[in-house]
Amino acid sequence: MFTESFYKEFTTLWLAAWNAHDIERILALYEDAFEFSSPVLAGVSPASGGKLIGKEAARAYWSKGLAMRPDLHFEHIASLHGVQSMVIHYRGLGGKLCAEFFAFSGDGKVAVSHAHEGAKASA
Repeated sequence: MFTESFYKEFTTLWLAAWNAHDIERILALYEDAFEFSSPVLAGVSPASGGKLIGKEAARAYWSKGLAMRPDLHFEHIASLHGVQSMVIHYRGLGGKLCAEFFAFSGDGKVAVSHAHEGAKASA
């Protein structure tokens, strides 16, 4: 299941869902009780410790973020594949360099996801 074509398809689906701002398509890629961490989440909700668990918590957080950022667009840079895991490297809002790590369950859904961001990319 975790072949080059799986990782390529996941990357395509993930980027397209985010760039369409389609919360249902985004959440369809994740397990119901997946774990997520993000420095952005930590900044906007310090009490969360930058972590959330489950689709309903993600739906609330991501829906609010998408509504606040209608110009949000992810530009793919590279995908790196591991063993039942991958990293998508991309440019996010304002050209910031970002990377997201995904660990997949046996059925190909995201079980754990860790978002990372860096400084705005220089030209």
